[in-house]
Amino acid sequence: MPKNSKVTQREHSNEHVTESVADLLALEEPMDYKTSVMNVGGAAVGPALKVKEPDDTPGNGDGRPAWNSKLQYILAQVGFSVGLGNVWRFPYLCQKNGGGAYLVPYFILLLLIGIPLFFLELAVGQRIRRGSIGVWNYVCPRLGGIGASSLMVCGFVGLYYNVIIGWSIFYFFQSFQYPLPWSECPIRKNGTQAIVEPECDKSSATTYFWYRVTLNITSTIADSGGLNWRMTLSLLAAWIIVCLAVIKGIQSSGKVMYFSSLFPYLVLFCFLVRGLLLKGAVDGIAHMFTPKLEKMLEPQVWREAATQVFFALGLGFGGVIAFSSYNKRDNNCHFDAALVSVINFITSILATLVVFAVLGFKANIMNEKCVVENAEKILGYLNSDVLSHALIPSHVNFSHLSASDYAEMYGVIKTVREDSFAKLDLDPCLLEDELNKAVQGTGLAFIAFTEAMTHFPASPFWSVMFFFMLINLGLGSMIGTMEGITSPVLDTFKIRKEILTVCCCIGAFLFGLLFVQRSGNYFVTMFDDYSAGLPLTIVVFLENISVAWIYGTKRFMQDLEDMLGFRPYSFYFYMWKYVSPLCLLVLIAATIIEMAVSTPGYNAWVQDLGAEQFQSYPTWALAMCFTLIIVAMLPLPIVFIARQFNLMSDGSNKLSVSYRKGCMMKDMSNLEEHDETRFILSKNPSETPSPMPTHRSYLGPGSTSPLEPSNPTPNSRYGTGYLMATTPESEL
Repeated sequence: MPKNSKVTQREHSNEHVTESVADLLALEEPMDYKTSVMNVGGAAVGPALKVKEPDDTPGNGDGRPAWNSKLQYILAQVGFSVGLGNVWRFPYLCQKNGGGAYLVPYFILLLLIGIPLFFLELAVGQRIRRGSIGVWNYVCPRLGGIGASSLMVCGFVGLYYNVIIGWSIFYFFQSFQYPLPWSECPIRKNGTQAIVEPECDKSSATTYFWYRVTLNITSTIADSGGLNWRMTLSLLAAWIIVCLAVIKGIQSSGKVMYFSSLFPYLVLFCFLVRGLLLKGAVDGIAHMFTPKLEKMLEPQVWREAATQVFFALGLGFGGVIAFSSYNKRDNNCHFDAALVSVINFITSILATLVVFAVLGFKANIMNEKCVVENAEKILGYLNSDVLSHALIPSHVNFSHLSASDYAEMYGVIKTVREDSFAKLDLDPCLLEDELNKAVQGTGLAFIAFTEAMTHFPASPFWSVMFFFMLINLGLGSMIGTMEGITSPVLDTFKIRKEILTVCCCIGAFLFGLLFVQRSGNYFVTMFDDYSAGLPLTIVVFLENISVAWIYGTKRFMQDLEDMLGFRPYSFYFYMWKYVSPLCLLVLIAATIIEMAVSTPGYNAWVQDLGAEQFQSYPTWALAMCFTLIIVAMLPLPIVFIARQFNLMSDGSNKLSVSYRKGCMMKDMSNLEEHDETRFILSKNPSETPSPMPTHRSYLGPGSTSPLEPSNPTPNSRYGTGYLMATTPESEL
């Protein structure tokens, strides 16, 4: 550093030295105030000040990584938002809540809650260029706990979400054999006699493979059963894959997204084409989209639609904010919000078509099997004279018995033998009953869908494709989840990305051993039910309140106009200000009421019955459930109280400037009052470091700005750009 620099003078002299942030950014070169624009809207007398940018960070001067292309960024957001829930949660909710009628409340709530709040997170991340902790510390320091709570939820979800990827990895490698290992029940030898495994005989081959071979599950959550070594190795493989994908930040994860985001669509289209060629596929799709309009009047349907919209877009996790923070400030995040939301919705519809085309095929298979089994019973009754041959219609041929013929025969027998019909133990074998068997989550992916694929020609190929798709869907979501954890930590503590990533993955694997015990599936259910739902809803509600009511909707809309170059629709003003907070408040109340009236518990697998049975959580497990909720939300009151009573610095008066050529960092704390009001001319408005400029006021929807720059800078979208001295340190 030059000996006559102002920093050196300050260190070796007691005299007051006037030093501006502009001088620091100019690498100690003196500024000619006569030839630079230092007043808002002032006309430039000469050439404007040019702030030199680092060579290794294209498009921004704060040293923050940047996306290589817009496509890479969009794929990252799509990969994060489109996850396993689109494949196994949305179809279940659609089936449960009125088929095609469910799409109406879902789409309405996507417009009222989903897109506005998704746009809000994209905008604050892109403008402030920080992770979740830095963003909410800046917007409202007293609510800075929002970022920490978001990080906690990301940690909880990442722990069990990667276990699901581990299960998919296990099934993926098991698929490289013919016949598939879950296609038939195992045979147990009892001396000279061979019998079917009783547990499998009472359930099904795919159910047995899932619960006994894969999980080797215990009958209660209290019985840990020790570690399942197969699942432990699968979990280790899953964390190694995730670690390699995110270890270099967006430089590595961005490249992974090209494949992990696009490959699932290829598989879904292949499954859709194959599924439509299967017998019964049309029955499944027709059943799926036949609207039950009366369902739309039930509050439960709207609550579940709002919850699905909420989680489908990944709101509140911090991944959306982290990804957006790597954008240039003039990126059109409004378009991104609409595009990603629409892609997410279309993906859910596509996945629903695939699932019910395949389940329609499976339902026909099971219905035919039911007809054959019950026809054999009827033949037995006819041969033993329990039933009269006169009850059988003349056109019925038992060797080629169709479902309609059986239904006719069943109806006649039920009418004639009404008194003793129950003793015959005959099933109606209705296709509708098979299609109404609602399955979701692991039950859909690892039981129902795998059973359907055993009937496919070349079933191993389709099984490999399906589980490889699940791995990629999970990986895309895990990359976003990891960014939601690492990005705010790196912004706060300035440690190496590689070290933090490896430490996170190792710690998560060790903690994740809880989920690969023989009772681990019960803990996955617990974390899924309690660690994210209520805490995440509260986090997003506070995000909305902090921007719309504390920071100010008008002020935020003006920031968006400065950043985007156009004023967003007034629709967003009213959504952020009134509609979205109200919807979220109702959703929080409904969630709390449901938790209060429902019995906390889990579906335990009972080996002797070969079926699931609901069991209440023991006291210690119940305490663990509520501990998850409390721990996730604990940063909110702690940070609020600490900053309310000045026990914690809000960081709003700190600025860190990095000298790349001199390899020196200078921290400036407690800036003088005159320094805090200084403005610095930026190179161009798209790179204006001020996250939330306050030079113009937004008067509300439909209003015009009272102050426009008198002489816009060349190559500028809106005119003169400048920087407040209170900008967070990563902004420079």
